[in-house]
Amino acid sequence: MRAVNDKPPIVFSHANGFPAGTYRLLFEAWLAAGHAVHAIDRFGHDTQHPVTSNWPHLRNQLVAFIEAEVRAPALLVGHSLGGILSVIVAAERPDLVCGLILLDAPVIAGWRARGLHLAKASGLVRRLTPGRIARRRREQWPTREAVGEHFARKAAFARWDPRVLADYVASGFVQRGGQWTLAFDRDVEASIYETLPHHVGPLLARRPLRCQLAFIGGRQSLELQQAGLTPTRRLAGPLFEWTDGTHLFPMEHPDDAAARVLRLADRLRA
Repeated sequence: MRAVNDKPPIVFSHANGFPAGTYRLLFEAWLAAGHAVHAIDRFGHDTQHPVTSNWPHLRNQLVAFIEAEVRAPALLVGHSLGGILSVIVAAERPDLVCGLILLDAPVIAGWRARGLHLAKASGLVRRLTPGRIARRRREQWPTREAVGEHFARKAAFARWDPRVLADYVASGFVQRGGQWTLAFDRDVEASIYETLPHHVGPLLARRPLRCQLAFIGGRQSLELQQAGLTPTRRLAGPLFEWTDGTHLFPMEHPDDAAARVLRLADRLRA
């Protein structure tokens, strides 16, 4: 999606398990405001960029995408997984980035990062992250209508804006062998959870960000409570703000989320 003006291009990176098409409403709002919008559809599904500890190949995938598709310093906007990846890219390739906006994507550092490292090394991470749930996730339905009905009945998805749920159903499932199947492979989703980066704190100590970082957190986000916010608050400073919603607030309140990103984008340019 392209726009022609002086506003920086946005490169958006999705949360784990949700293809980029789920965020269509946000993209359309940003495009209408004058930003070109670019997004990788699904991280972790390209065999040249497999999921491994600390996500170096996913980082390389995002770097290669920016170099090939954008060819200009971009505003990186990332939700959860996508926000963490965006921070890593901004630290390692500052020439590609003019600003960062993280959506419920806290920087894990300090004792929490050390604990995560130990959990990964011991295998305990499989019991502590949502990976165990992802591996057991239902992955097939007889019709697309059955997909929509299934998720509409689930409590977590009941909070979603109906338009976003429709976009998820439209973009997150493919027809295979007469069945509608998850487009985001559940084993890939689990692997992403189980390889969460524990090195971001030391990385930022060696390579401090050269661009400004803004952060939007959901007031009801359990993930933020678990990860802690001190490192993120330090990085964002006055560009840290709260909004109503859970970890998935962009799906629950897409219009507000899109507008908040635009306001913060303007502040980053000021």
